[in-house]
Amino acid sequence: MKNLSTRGRIILLVVLAALPTLAITIYGSRDERVRATMDAREDLQSLAKLAALALMLASLAVVAGSNAWGQAYPNRPIRLVLPFPPGGNVDTFARMLARNLEPQLGQSIVVDNRGGANGIIGCDIVAKAPPDGYTLMSTSFSFAVNPAIYKKLPYATEKDFVPITNFVNGLGYMFVAHPSLPAHSVKELIALARDKPLSYSSAGIGNGQHLAGELFGLKAGIRLLHVPYKGGGPALNAVLGGEVNLHFPAAIVAIPHVKAGRLQALGFTGAARLASLPDVPTIAEGGLPGFVFDTGWHGLFAPAKTPAAIVNRLHAEVVKALQEPKLREFFVSGGYAPAGDTPAEFQKIFRAGIKRYAEIVRAAKIEAQ
Repeated sequence: MKNLSTRGRIILLVVLAALPTLAITIYGSRDERVRATMDAREDLQSLAKLAALALMLASLAVVAGSNAWGQAYPNRPIRLVLPFPPGGNVDTFARMLARNLEPQLGQSIVVDNRGGANGIIGCDIVAKAPPDGYTLMSTSFSFAVNPAIYKKLPYATEKDFVPITNFVNGLGYMFVAHPSLPAHSVKELIALARDKPLSYSSAGIGNGQHLAGELFGLKAGIRLLHVPYKGGGPALNAVLGGEVNLHFPAAIVAIPHVKAGRLQALGFTGAARLASLPDVPTIAEGGLPGFVFDTGWHGLFAPAKTPAAIVNRLHAEVVKALQEPKLREFFVSGGYAPAGDTPAEFQKIFRAGIKRYAEIVRAAKIEAQ
């Protein structure tokens, strides 16, 4: 009995209850067998009703226990792994969201930057973490690009993670240059790139910034030298320091540097101008008609097999946090739209993105590593 499931125990009890009647039907007289058969029918009907009721109560107990788990969670600090170094948009966005989630959850959120290999190192840590809701990951859509870039990953991208929600969707990157570059528009940059080699930095091979640069080069008919770094922060520092000529940072990261004159904005990769920098044209307006590249989603993930009650609780808390006016303004001013899709909806977006980015990688002829 100890090792049987609830359903198994109920079935065993029904069988045991029927044994006396079975004995009479085998060894009793004709009249006894008839009466036993009739009694057995009534007993079995009653037992069937009782068994159904017991199963229903057992199911309700499981659901109640699951809900209680979700309500009791969290009872200790949560580790939020960021698979990129400090300073980039993944880091900036996650810290802003965590700051709003902490008072709602009643626990601190410890941000753990684990950059390297375009996010693979940090992702692997989360994939192998206990599925108890105390190790989460915040990352960008580059997570969905990696399967097309890297032949061997230490984890299964679709099987080892549970999507929680995409908390923002990006409208586009800023296209910026070091102030010393003698080009002040997209048109001037294209002309300059035909006469001299130019370089651009990105957060890693296969990162969204890498894809944006490759597609820009394809559309413009020029070749830009790609210089990958171990995250958005180091890639931004490279153009600020003059190590490379160009960069495609998130607008929210670039705006302070553009306004301070440390970078010059050549254009915005989105379909429309950014409200916070209305004087900066889109790349399509600046000299490359038809060019549009959005910055994808930023989302939360948990290890596979994390209880649904915990996943749903986290999703609900993110949606609540995104209603806070200052947080919404922070994202919107930087070219990002607050989202908060359900886990099921985000899973569809995530899987569709894996296919979409694989096609972009093939078109841009980015070699697998």
